[in-house]
Amino acid sequence: MNQEMEFAARLESIKRLAKEQGGLVQEKQVRDAFADMHFDEGQMKLVFDYLTGQKIGIGEPLDPEEYLSQEEIDYLDSYLEGLAGMESPSDGEKEAVTLSAMAGDADAKRRLTEIYLPQVADIAKLYAGQGALLEDLIGEGNLALAMAVEMLQSAENASQAEGLIGSMIMEAMENHIAENVQEKETGQKIADKVNTVADQARELAESLGRKVTLSELADETGMSLFDLKEAVDLSGDAIEDIDSKTEN
Repeated sequence: MNQEMEFAARLESIKRLAKEQGGLVQEKQVRDAFADMHFDEGQMKLVFDYLTGQKIGIGEPLDPEEYLSQEEIDYLDSYLEGLAGMESPSDGEKEAVTLSAMAGDADAKRRLTEIYLPQVADIAKLYAGQGALLEDLIGEGNLALAMAVEMLQSAENASQAEGLIGSMIMEAMENHIAENVQEKETGQKIADKVNTVADQARELAESLGRKVTLSELADETGMSLFDLKEAVDLSGDAIEDIDSKTEN
């Protein structure tokens, strides 16, 4: 494994550790992870800055609400207000309800879902600012929670059941963020392609003093007719300097 791949692998390891530790790592843990790579302080600062940018606290937890918009804060307040009337469980009740839910008791499943609703919001805040709206993260988390309480029969004890619920909630939010990021990247690529073709068409149209055909643009730019036609279609035929209906 080359140094770049090893570095990336260790970063991912630190991020997993941070998740297990509630969104934070100790400075010594980070330094130990990269000790044999012999980074200087400037390089280590870049590592710490990257981790902070990933919403990971170094030595102390970050305040996840710093990354919320006012709209998200208002939604969170409204969401938590709606849960305010629910009775908080004691540790003993939570374990008893979990065990009953594991045995398939419907009332216990409903109560366990209620118990975890505030935790869904807490987990969602840890993912704030990573490419998805808090409201959507909470929605995905609640859906995962509902699915998780129906799968507890596979757990061997209450602790394992709690781990299953937490991991399913986090996985649902992470998948939603990944899908959002992919959609945005795809959208940006499409926009870039359309803009590139539009710029090329404008330059050629200004030179010829008229709209250009796809064939002319292909000859001028070296782009394929397929790529040009795709860009025109993606724009909704809105590239004004291309006469896509006329071919010479």
